[in-house]
Amino acid sequence: MSGNTVTHQTALAAERSGPTRTAAVAPSRAARELGLKRSEFDLAVRLGRIRTVPDDGGGGRRVPRDEIDRIRAADGFPEGLRAAVRAVGTTEGAALMDVTKARFTRLTRLGLLVPVKFYVNRYRAVVWLYPAEELRRFTADERNAALLKGRTPAALRDQLGEGVDLRPRNWRGRHLGFLLRQAADDPWARAAAVASLLDAAEVSGVVTDPYERSHLGRFRPARPAHGAPGSPAAQLAEEIATAADQDEIDWLRSDLAEAVEAARRQCPAPRPAPHAVREAESREPCRAESRKPCDAEQPGRLSGLFGRLWRRGS
Repeated sequence: MSGNTVTHQTALAAERSGPTRTAAVAPSRAARELGLKRSEFDLAVRLGRIRTVPDDGGGGRRVPRDEIDRIRAADGFPEGLRAAVRAVGTTEGAALMDVTKARFTRLTRLGLLVPVKFYVNRYRAVVWLYPAEELRRFTADERNAALLKGRTPAALRDQLGEGVDLRPRNWRGRHLGFLLRQAADDPWARAAAVASLLDAAEVSGVVTDPYERSHLGRFRPARPAHGAPGSPAAQLAEEIATAADQDEIDWLRSDLAEAVEAARRQCPAPRPAPHAVREAESREPCRAESRKPCDAEQPGRLSGLFGRLWRRGS
């Protein structure tokens, strides 16, 4: 063990035992204590391996101290944790499964392997990443042997011939599951998680009340950033993050309507008091036709779609 490692571990021990120890820590500190790179930590959170909680001070997410202790006490730590959050691309994934890259790509397009992450490279090509642990499980399952060797079944070949590519859709399903875990029991945050996969016109078609749309927008989760805003990479990422198939859109619209109805019953969206509206109207120009609809609402972006996607893939 190097001197730097000893010093680092000693410093962490001092932090953990000191009188200023807090109930939850920032993600950067949690990543250090768990021996993860920040990208590995973020992926672990996305996969549900690390539980986070909202910061009471509004500073984002934090990791409870008991969660860090639980992970550190697990058998095989830290190697097991690193293996669980390892993500691989096509070349490495094909080698791990002992198949050709062409066969690996066919399996991913058919939705049999679900991406956990993507990025747009400098050639504006989408690079999909998959949990290595899930690829190993798929390979070890005897029920998948026919898909790994020999000729692809005719029904699947027909789908490929029609141009099927379920990678974006399956990523959205997995991403929705992550957003719903982050939303926990907040009804408007859960509704906003569903809305985040729909374009603004679809959200407006479901949530017709402008005050509810405005309130929903407050909980809108940020989409994964790829490139500078407005860049080709950012536009491509925006397309991937937005539902495209009509049946997927219909499911999301239905789930959004149910989620907003549940949020409305539990905690109605705030709206101006009647006297405040009258006072505002009295200060407007008297020509009624000059008044414009309130444009303060900001379209935001449930679990039903996520569940259906995963039941289909299981």
